[in-house]
Amino acid sequence: MFNERTAIGLDVHARSVRAAAIDTSTGEVVEARLPAATVEVVAWVTQIAARLGPVHAAYEAGPTGFGLARKLAAAGVPVTVAAPSKIIRPAGDRIKTDARDAVLLARLLKMDELVAVRVPTEAEESARDLVRARDDARIELMAARHRLSKLLLRRGIVYPGTGTWGRPHDAWLRAARRDGLDEAGIGTLAAFDASYDAVAQIVARKDRLDREITAMAANSEFTDVTTRLGCLRGISTLTGFALAVEIGDWHRLTGASIAAYLGLVPSEHSSGGTRSLGPITKTGNTHARRLLIESAWYHKHDYRPGKIMRDRWAHASAAAAARGDAGNRRLHHRWMVLAAKHKKHTVANTAIARELAGWCWSLAVMD
Repeated sequence: MFNERTAIGLDVHARSVRAAAIDTSTGEVVEARLPAATVEVVAWVTQIAARLGPVHAAYEAGPTGFGLARKLAAAGVPVTVAAPSKIIRPAGDRIKTDARDAVLLARLLKMDELVAVRVPTEAEESARDLVRARDDARIELMAARHRLSKLLLRRGIVYPGTGTWGRPHDAWLRAARRDGLDEAGIGTLAAFDASYDAVAQIVARKDRLDREITAMAANSEFTDVTTRLGCLRGISTLTGFALAVEIGDWHRLTGASIAAYLGLVPSEHSSGGTRSLGPITKTGNTHARRLLIESAWYHKHDYRPGKIMRDRWAHASAAAAARGDAGNRRLHHRWMVLAAKHKKHTVANTAIARELAGWCWSLAVMD
């Protein structure tokens, strides 16, 4: 809630910052163009506070990160990092400049019309960088493998086995390079070697990141949450750790709101007596939503707790293990109910992921 005398809007870019301060008592507007250096911005805000009284600053969340918010908070300045998708803009406004954006932020802040995003701690942001680097490697690996397999497919070379990208498949790739591409030109051979090397390099990078994540998951502030989340099917150490760092403070959410926060609830367009539901909103954290969608598929199969699941329960508290077992049974039952109603599998899986988010929340906030 805005309680200060002066509202400051900051339109932050990589090389410059446009600032606007509005004195709510006199209506005076002070504008400035500042360098992007955080020290310069904090110094200007401090000067405005000395001149116009207590201030509250705001800027949009974006690629410049949260460093400015932390520095302003350290200087004793309340700061709001606004969600860009929730900023109200006039429908008829056809002129957009940095100066106007800064004034708009200051006005919306003064009226309490900005939706704030949570500023992660430096430890959370560091862990999140690691998780997202691993996700980038996963995406790159999928693309590199696709290029390699399709290069062979264009030559009519198809793997006869079932499981791909294991040791037997790697041996087959080497044999295909040695024997199957004899008549291919030098360009094809060079392209195969480049694609094969790219796959090997990305696999090595992903494995290295996996080891880093496993080590951090075993000894960090996220260890307890990761362990409890692992009591549910489909949530391994990597997935549990990723969910823990992506969501951060689970206590700011509830079991009823976490699905909406992750964009797993249906969109709606209703008017008068007509209510129309559409696809899920897909708002919020894309990485966490993808992890839950993938984990939900595991609950389709018959539920028989095996050694891996029992080992995970052994590392968690008895209450967490019981909660995880109840969640696994409930989610599998829901899968069976939806399948009996002949729901499309992708639709059913999304519904399971929505409920899975609630079970994850209940485990994450356990004391």
